Amino acid sequence: MPGVEAPPLTVIQPGEGREGSLGSIGVVFKLFGEQTNGQVSVVEHPFPVGALVPPHLHTLEDEYSIVTEGAIGFRSGDREVVLEAGGYITKPRGELHTMWNAGSTLARMIEIISPAGFEHFFWGLADELTDGPPDPDELARLAEKHGLLFQDAPWLPDLVERYGLTPLPPR
Repeated sequence: MPGVEAPPLTVIQPGEGREGSLGSIGVVFKLFGEQTNGQVSVVEHPFPVGALVPPHLHTLEDEYSIVTEGAIGFRSGDREVVLEAGGYITKPRGELHTMWNAGSTLARMIEIISPAGFEHFFWGLADELTDGPPDPDELARLAEKHGLLFQDAPWLPDLVERYGLTPLPPR
């Protein structure tokens, strides 16, 4: 219609997006909630060999993961699966979960987060890690702000052993 302005269009070319470290894995920011009316955010996570994400649960959002390279293991509640490129998984809020590189080469996945907002936790953590290990108080504040809970998991030592994962430093 004449006189009606088209909505904003966000274009992210291959290889674009701010890259950062989340400690054990990386992050590449693709779409923020501010670009999707708060509906979803999208990040990409490279998983080096031996990488393990600490067990955690989300209270505010669900996550949907698509493996695009290598093999990534997922444990959510008492369910465990290893997915290769082309595999999809849902990780519902409120359920303790973890992810790890289940292979011997770099792995990568796309993470769709709904509703959006949790990408700002990743942004804050990446900022914290630019100068070395994060301040524990700042990490706790950031996690609380974004409804993230880290929890011990009795099954974690078994995963570390079976997949030769890099042990996590004590919190």
